[in-house]
Amino acid sequence: MASFKHFLNMQVTIEVSGKNIVEGILLEVGNDLLVLFNGENFLYIPLLHIQNVSESLNKESYGTVPSLQELEHEKDELSLRKVLTAAKGIFVEIKVTNSHSFHGYITTIMNNYFVFYSPVYKVMYISLQHLKWLIPYLTEQTPYTLNNNLLPVNPSNIPLARTLDVQLNKLNGELVVINSGERNEYIGKLDSIDSNFIQLITSKGEIKLVGLRHLKSIFIP
Repeated sequence: MASFKHFLNMQVTIEVSGKNIVEGILLEVGNDLLVLFNGENFLYIPLLHIQNVSESLNKESYGTVPSLQELEHEKDELSLRKVLTAAKGIFVEIKVTNSHSFHGYITTIMNNYFVFYSPVYKVMYISLQHLKWLIPYLTEQTPYTLNNNLLPVNPSNIPLARTLDVQLNKLNGELVVINSGERNEYIGKLDSIDSNFIQLITSKGEIKLVGLRHLKSIFIP
């Protein structure tokens, strides 16, 4: 992306959707995401969620920047889908909601969503459109220092559909949590999907409609 070349290898301040401010050294830019090193971690941030970029006024020393070998890729082919594919099975932190991050690993990548396994929330379906950033673990540490036997390689046997809306139809009748950790968190029985709206039945038996395009994450508790 020619418009970002001016900032390469510079300390920058980036505003990400949801009024999230991150600072660090801009290392790489691809067709649909960039890579930032904040002194501790690499942040892979989709361009879709970048509100603005400017040179940082706070000059800090980030020391020696580690290698990007955790998610190896060809620099001229850097893309979100390639990064997600390389991250499969690697422990990562993902930011989806404004106030909450999930820790675990990616198991499968579909057309417009991916399947994420969290030791806390178990199998989650994450909308690609709402992924704000991804941070790979740089050490052998596991989430919450759990033993590997608590982090199954194949955490779900539910058949996967190519698109999120079709996948949600497989959850009809299940108790689900939508957009966990966010102010607009919805909990209820998934009753139906129609005209791009999810119909939930709340704990008191009331009907609530949630716009499908506003769905960031969903899991069965």
